[in-house]
Amino acid sequence: MGIALLRSLLVAAMLLMPAPQALAAAGASAEPLQQRLASWPNWSLPAPLPRPGQQDLIYPAWFNGHWQATNHDPSGREPDLHYEVRFSADPQGQVVGDRAFNAAAIGQALLGAQLLQVRNDPLNPNRQLALLAGDQQLESTVVGRRSGLLSGECFLADELALQVMHGPGDPRVSRVETLSRYQLVAPDRIEAEQWQASYGSPAEGLAAEARHSWRGVLVLERLDQERPT
Repeated sequence: MGIALLRSLLVAAMLLMPAPQALAAAGASAEPLQQRLASWPNWSLPAPLPRPGQQDLIYPAWFNGHWQATNHDPSGREPDLHYEVRFSADPQGQVVGDRAFNAAAIGQALLGAQLLQVRNDPLNPNRQLALLAGDQQLESTVVGRRSGLLSGECFLADELALQVMHGPGDPRVSRVETLSRYQLVAPDRIEAEQWQASYGSPAEGLAAEARHSWRGVLVLERLDQERPT
């Protein structure tokens, strides 16, 4: 259970929206995402998700700051997770997540001392490596992404990640898709619903049916007074 959920949450930690200059185009992307959401949990691959290239994940300005996050499983099968996440402006003035900090916070909330470290790939903002106890490494690479703005305070974002677990024995490969719908409900509170599916290795075929499905709720509550101007 632990590693599988960690894979899902590391992907969820990376889900973001397009840069401000791309918002007009993003509106045209909302319809495929709404259609994707309507078909959940009957998802399959290929998904309508273009490759992200080397584009970093850019958040809307109202994400800027330091937040207390609560991840809730409405089914009750998994306990609530509590952790902190943070976002700040990059040199271009675009709000980005502290990806290693955020993923490590989620992983530690779930696995405790089993998660040793999370590293960013300096050459690819869409790739992370989590070092785990027992000489295991979880490599996560976003291979598909689409974002669509529904309004100034609500957007959809869908990502497909390739997950490779390295350790004793042969590598274990899978794909995880996470679609999130974020809503700014107050200056100090963001609420989101998340839908997720896991698929087998691409070696089994690029076309695939979802093996497992999951739905969750995410709430972010501001810890500081840093708000977008």
